[in-house]
Amino acid sequence: MLPPPGTMVARLLLRSWSRGLAVGPGAPCRLLSTGFEPSQYLQRSIVPTMHYQDSLPRLPIPKLEDTIRRYLSAQKPLLDDSQFRKTEQLCKSFETGIGKELHEQLVAQDKQNKHTSYISGPWFDMYLTARDPVVLNFNPFMSFNPDPKSEYNDQLIRATNMTVSAIRFLKTLRADLLEPEVFHLNPAKSDTDTFKRFIRFVPSFLSWYGAYLVNAYPLDMSQYYRLFNSTRLPRPHRDELFTDDKARHLLVLRKGHFYIFDVLDQDGNIVSASEIQAHLKYILSDNSLAPEFPLSYLTSENRDIWAELRQKLVNGGNKETLRKVDSAVFCLCLDDFPIKDFVHLSHSMLHGDGTNRWFDKSFNLIIAKDGTAAVHFEHAWGDGVAVLRFFNEVFKDSTQAPAITPQSQPASTDSSVAVQKLNFKLSDALKTGISIAKEKFDATVKTLTIDYIQFQRGGREFMKKQKLSPDSMAQLAFQMAFLRQYGQTVATYESCSTAAFKHGRTETIRPASIFTKRCSEAFVREPSKHSAGELQQMMAKCSTYHNQLTREAAMGQGFDRHLFALRYLAAAKGISMPELFLDPAYRQINHNILSTSTLSSPAVSIGCFAPVVSDGLGIAYAVQDNWIGCNVSTYQSRNAREFLQCVEKALEDMFDALEGKTIKT
Repeated sequence: MLPPPGTMVARLLLRSWSRGLAVGPGAPCRLLSTGFEPSQYLQRSIVPTMHYQDSLPRLPIPKLEDTIRRYLSAQKPLLDDSQFRKTEQLCKSFETGIGKELHEQLVAQDKQNKHTSYISGPWFDMYLTARDPVVLNFNPFMSFNPDPKSEYNDQLIRATNMTVSAIRFLKTLRADLLEPEVFHLNPAKSDTDTFKRFIRFVPSFLSWYGAYLVNAYPLDMSQYYRLFNSTRLPRPHRDELFTDDKARHLLVLRKGHFYIFDVLDQDGNIVSASEIQAHLKYILSDNSLAPEFPLSYLTSENRDIWAELRQKLVNGGNKETLRKVDSAVFCLCLDDFPIKDFVHLSHSMLHGDGTNRWFDKSFNLIIAKDGTAAVHFEHAWGDGVAVLRFFNEVFKDSTQAPAITPQSQPASTDSSVAVQKLNFKLSDALKTGISIAKEKFDATVKTLTIDYIQFQRGGREFMKKQKLSPDSMAQLAFQMAFLRQYGQTVATYESCSTAAFKHGRTETIRPASIFTKRCSEAFVREPSKHSAGELQQMMAKCSTYHNQLTREAAMGQGFDRHLFALRYLAAAKGISMPELFLDPAYRQINHNILSTSTLSSPAVSIGCFAPVVSDGLGIAYAVQDNWIGCNVSTYQSRNAREFLQCVEKALEDMFDALEGKTIKT
């Protein structure tokens, strides 16, 4: 549970709520310009967008003894008895010695920084100091479902509509008119105009408590401002997040060429949709050959190498041109080929051929020749919560209130004047740098395999009828599949948002447990020794424990971020690294061979990310009402197709057991 509000605060708010809040002439109110144009915005929220931000609860630092206990529980299925005893001893020494000191320092430091969370700074540092290329190592993608009206999936029409919807989102966010992001446990009470009219007049430093009283949990929205006009700039040793919210232009990439044009006028209004359509049509009609040295490859380089090459670009007279790329509202990528299938879609949207993406941009909106669309995003600035909200709003607005129709005509405007094609001056050293980056990119991409399945026998509805957590059953299937394929239980990572707290990021759920190991071994190694009823009981225990881990992670009560922060603090203080962090078991549990993430939304078709370690699997999955989708990426050391066949076998066996059938060997 989140911390309860103070008694006096609760009483005051309840009294106001039960009587109805009197709104008189002196009541606080946001002023909107008299020229408010609904077509410029997605919505007009009663409650200001950032109304809850000041009163969000702070991310708790778990008790050290709880962290150690949870850490050892996660290690249990991964270690043999002697390894476990050694790790247990190291944990005891850590808990009573250097770990206790570091924990006390972390708590003291946190009390001095009440404006943020204890994980925010270290987490930004982790991303920004990483020197690996952002593509494949960090950036994921999510693809949109097609527009329900097939004629709207034309590339030009969809690009225009999605661009306008994205700019509407930007304007709505900046005008404080976007509905705050709130998790409603009782929407009939909290997701109503009556409640919203009440809560908007509660001072922002109390507003979270008012939502809490009706079982609604506002989420952190501090990341949203980095969605637009933002780029990760390569710097030696540590990159920089750059934002220029004054810029009014869109960056468009096609065939490796860069184009910009204004999508907002000088008064901050969206340029007419017909003009945007005309400019995009003009870009799509450019018959120029692809450049011999496509600059985009540099954003796929090692960050220190890219930082050095970027400085050469700046010194070579490209400073202002780069500024236009960095400050653009976002990057729209127009691809010149249709999508063949889900595997082709995943390769195209996750990495493409390297020429038509700017991987450093906060996000690239990619639209293929057949209108298939996706958002590819850089991960340092934010997590899936902010991107998914943007994604959902753009899909809803572009399909339900499209700016143009298939019958719309582009404006009669001179796009050759409005659209600027960017040209870069490239020295021989830069040309060589681009060629080397291309070679590395091509070589890495060749080693990546992606495969996809849809399990059609059932999904969320069937699991819930069995009183099982759908997510826990998907995770159990991955454990069973890996055991069947490779004969072992390995470190597994599932991402969980901690956006219920101010400046929360993510916490890790550790799906591999003694319960999943026992259950997997029963299904894979000795199914004939167990009745369907016994297997059902094992699955129920897995579900119960997974639910507990998920609740703890969402409440900031995992162990991963706490240990990460303690290790970060030790390094920052120059203390010799505590033995716990030098333990091979610690390295092993952080070598996440199974890295998993789930997204479920009516707007999302499929998502994907690369493995986080060279011998790992990247598993993007969704448990829908009546089917389960699973998109797996791997490098050459693993076989994605075989793994997915084992996942299908695991799901079939689980469904058989739940239906009381004998498991086939």
